[in-house]
Amino acid sequence: MGDSASLHVFVCLLGLVVLCHSDCFFHELELKDLNNPPRGCVDKDGKQHVFGSEWTSECIDCSCTSEGLSCCSKLPDANTVDIPDECELVVNKEACTAKVVMKSDTTKECIPN
Repeated sequence: MGDSASLHVFVCLLGLVVLCHSDCFFHELELKDLNNPPRGCVDKDGKQHVFGSEWTSECIDCSCTSEGLSCCSKLPDANTVDIPDECELVVNKEACTAKVVMKSDTTKECIPN
């Protein structure tokens, strides 16, 4: 196994570890035509991004490498955050922020035990 193959396995394993802790995904670059290799990554909207580029769209940070497309949400997933019963997660998708507040008074932040 060459260095690039070892790195590829490491990157894939790293992606799986990140996937368990936050809302991230990795799409491996597909080589469909050896005579016409891809020049970048295509996002979910079909937009082409060159290798080495980074961008944010709908509170999701993405980057494109020769390995593929890697994206992580800037917002926590309510299922992955340990929230006490008396609290709730409030997400502001316009500002890409999230905070945990008291259900009884949403103006007060909730401090976990």
